[in-house]
Amino acid sequence: MKKAILTCGFMFLATLMVAQVSEKEKQVLLDFYTATNGQAWTHTWNVEEPVANWYGVTVENNTVTEIHMLFNNVDGILPASLGQLKSLKRLELSFNPISGNIPSELGNLENLEVLALNGTEIHGNIPAELGNLAHLKQLHLSSNNLSGNIPESLGNLYEIEVFNVFDNNLSGMLPKQLAKCPNLKELMVAENNFNNPDDFSVVLLSNSGAKIDLLNNSPHIEPAQSIIAVERDESED
Repeated sequence: MKKAILTCGFMFLATLMVAQVSEKEKQVLLDFYTATNGQAWTHTWNVEEPVANWYGVTVENNTVTEIHMLFNNVDGILPASLGQLKSLKRLELSFNPISGNIPSELGNLENLEVLALNGTEIHGNIPAELGNLAHLKQLHLSSNNLSGNIPESLGNLYEIEVFNVFDNNLSGMLPKQLAKCPNLKELMVAENNFNNPDDFSVVLLSNSGAKIDLLNNSPHIEPAQSIIAVERDESED
């Protein structure tokens, strides 16, 4: 009898030691699961288990910090409630049949460092609210059906290192303020219809520390070309 009581006690303590998240954050994940046909994911969730055991979910200090669902048949529209995961640092949902628009509420993820939605079926405009992601280091939106202009607010992504909107239907002017972001290393904007990729590349190269005379020796890029990637050499910083 004593052994049984001790065993139950240890099991109870072990349960308490498993990382738990708030009911609010768990409900956000359940919203995501329902909206994207979670039962048909390649790696699905047993929602009866603790959230820390759910595939692709990282929990630190009892809060959700990462959702990593690369190639997982996540099929549906992203719920606006994802914007409530205030501690989320990485949202990696590339190469899934996600449809609909990018929720503007993702701009509320004040701690987000990586947003990756490559190779999905999302369409519409890039929300201006993404410019509120002050700690964003990587933005990956390539090979989608995005259209319209890149919002000027994305020039506020001061910590951005990788900016990738390759292969969409975007147009207009690239925000030149973005090129002045001091940590920018990779810029991928080809296969769109931007008006100023040549001007933008000159600004970015100048910002990288390259020895360019912008008055007399600016690099020449044919108007029909686009930038695929421009990298900064960190050894020159």
